[in-house]
Amino acid sequence: MLLDPENTLFVRGTATGPPVLLLSQAPVHDALPAFPPVTAQDGSVPVCEGWGIAPKLTVCVVDGPGEAGLMIPALMAPVLGENGEGGGKDDVPGVAMSAWRADAERAGGAVVLSLDRLPEVIDWYRLLGADTTRGGFVRLLG
Repeated sequence: MLLDPENTLFVRGTATGPPVLLLSQAPVHDALPAFPPVTAQDGSVPVCEGWGIAPKLTVCVVDGPGEAGLMIPALMAPVLGENGEGGGKDDVPGVAMSAWRADAERAGGAVVLSLDRLPEVIDWYRLLGADTTRGGFVRLLG
């Protein structure tokens, strides 16, 4: 299933944390595991067993168990810098997505979160604590 890039937000990783892919109106929302409120001191998130991600420059594939999965035309999708703001090189689609992809490769995957709607302002505490958030860490596909 193809997901419109307007329903996604790619957020760069940090030196110690993986990148994040936020989804809204995703056809895989109900197939992703419910996301428990983050209570660990280290901020770790659960692994989505049976799920994989293949981030490429032009398309990003999130593959789940059975028929669950989606493709995102990644080159034109919005990418935010690690500080949660756009700007500089992250405003150039090819450069921004290439950097996000490198972050995912370095981290061995990405945190994929499916939401009711994309936030106007990223508030991680609120996003990770919402009852409707689904997802977790998705490992790179083989």
